[in-house]
Amino acid sequence: MVGSGIYIVSAQIARDAGAPGPLLLVWVLSGAVTVMGALTYGELAALFPDAGGQYVYLREGISPLFGYLYGWTLFVVIQTGTIAAVAVAFARFVAVLVPGLAATVFAGGTIGFPPPVGPITIGLSPQRLLAIASIVLLTWINVRGVRTAARIQTSLTAIKVASLAGLVGCGLLAGRHAAGLAQNFGPHFWPHGSTPGLSVVAASMVGSLFAMDAWNNVGFAGGELEHPTRDLPFAMGVGVLAVTVLYLLANLAYLVVLPLAAIAGAAEDRVGTAALQASLGAPGATLMALAIAVSTFGCNNGLILSGARVYYAMARDGLFFQGAGRLAPETKTPAWALVAQAVWTCVLCLSGTYEQLLNYVIFAALLFYCLTAAALFLLRRRRADAARPVRVPGYPIVPALYLIATALIAGSLIFVKTTYSALGLACVLLGVPVYFVWRALSGPAESAGSRRAA
Repeated sequence: MVGSGIYIVSAQIARDAGAPGPLLLVWVLSGAVTVMGALTYGELAALFPDAGGQYVYLREGISPLFGYLYGWTLFVVIQTGTIAAVAVAFARFVAVLVPGLAATVFAGGTIGFPPPVGPITIGLSPQRLLAIASIVLLTWINVRGVRTAARIQTSLTAIKVASLAGLVGCGLLAGRHAAGLAQNFGPHFWPHGSTPGLSVVAASMVGSLFAMDAWNNVGFAGGELEHPTRDLPFAMGVGVLAVTVLYLLANLAYLVVLPLAAIAGAAEDRVGTAALQASLGAPGATLMALAIAVSTFGCNNGLILSGARVYYAMARDGLFFQGAGRLAPETKTPAWALVAQAVWTCVLCLSGTYEQLLNYVIFAALLFYCLTAAALFLLRRRRADAARPVRVPGYPIVPALYLIATALIAGSLIFVKTTYSALGLACVLLGVPVYFVWRALSGPAESAGSRRAA
């Protein structure tokens, strides 16, 4: 979960929200929605502790078609788009340490799209080349073996959480600025008549939900855990709650250190860097850039590791390239799936900025979060007698609220970010004919449960 978003997206949220109070409200609402999602998914993860996670939940809860559409969209835009966005952010913060690492495209061209998408510059730049190199390196590490990737993930997670906690501590305890406090927590905290409507809140939540996304990825590798029915729900629930608290504290730190205008106008939206620079001077900017580079690198290691497990599960069901369903003999990793994921992600790195990639991802992700909550209710009816090691606390209220919240946000985005939402929906629907082509080529998809029974 902890990657680049928490250090970047508060700039756009500040511009959308227009005041400190609404800015914090957006993060509180995003945290509440994400915690409800983690509690909802905990039951599903314990019920289906197989490789594939959400793909399996939708396949078993609604139908193989819906499971495939999720896996298809994950490969086309959700997982690969997220990895690309985080890799671009990694390069952006390394550029703070290496000023010659420019974002200017030297080989490529610009394709003009009408607002709000605007022109998209496709091609190579020093930053994009570094982003691609990081993806290739992390994919190679994951192909070598899950234990190596897991050790790296554990080490980088410790560093990036400590870095975020250090930013929070520095801002709240040592870096408080009188100007920031006076402007953000006085009459301007929630100006009279500035209560945002649903559409504004939904648009503002794109960044915060993206920053909190990927919590469900732990379920993708469920088949490789020793105690998945115990560990998956715990990791989702406790992990999401811990990150939500850290993110809220980080935004409080931003508001204590920087006036809202400085948050909204941070250079290249690097709010984390601006905050630590305001607290510690020039060394603070360097330290924060280094910490965020490590954070994004570690985030992508986890995303690359987990995403390939979904394509592996799809291939085992006859719905993806056959090679993706095989494990490498020596390393026991889905090497082909990892390579296919890396190739498409590198293409996405050449075709958009961080903000554009973010907008492509979030609508499609919300759509499937909503559908997965619906799958929980269907499974409670269809498999009422199934053993459930974990049950959603507060059922049916918590999953119902999660379903409603994700549906409302996704519906609002259709009106607020129509072009991006339409592109996301088009990606999903394009998977329908592709699904039937796979079915025709390989025969009816076989569920994991029926394979075990056989």
